[in-house]
Amino acid sequence: MSTAPTDSRLMPAPAPAREWGLLITRVILGVVLVAHGWQKFTEWGITGTTASFEEMGVPAPPASALIASIVELGGGILLILGLFTTVAGLLVALNMLGAVLFVHAPHGVFVAGNGWELVAVIGLAALVFALVGPGRISLDALIAGRRKGAVQA
Repeated sequence: MSTAPTDSRLMPAPAPAREWGLLITRVILGVVLVAHGWQKFTEWGITGTTASFEEMGVPAPPASALIASIVELGGGILLILGLFTTVAGLLVALNMLGAVLFVHAPHGVFVAGNGWELVAVIGLAALVFALVGPGRISLDALIAGRRKGAVQA
């Protein structure tokens, strides 16, 4: 007995639309992350980011500032490329969870009041990529295809 939906309105988008949608979403998410990570390294510097984290009550501010900066910049680049997507997505999701818990939750929902909405959306989008992968238009898919071909040869 099949549990697949029979109503065409419940079916996912055609494969090409899904693949391009995953690519566009992954790239935009990556660009947002790169911008935030780049800002932490270049505009504020790790020292400034550490001071800000300390003021906000983030645990272990020097380590947290460096880790957050690396995860945002590096994770963003990896998501753009679709490379190590599961790991990058998971690290970004955990980073954003920390941002929600240690900084944004007490301020309500709206980002204008330093609320959690932006970091939650970034974290959940990253988690989706950790769970479903980057799609076929990615370096992960290219590498997997080459490995599969090498194994079959």
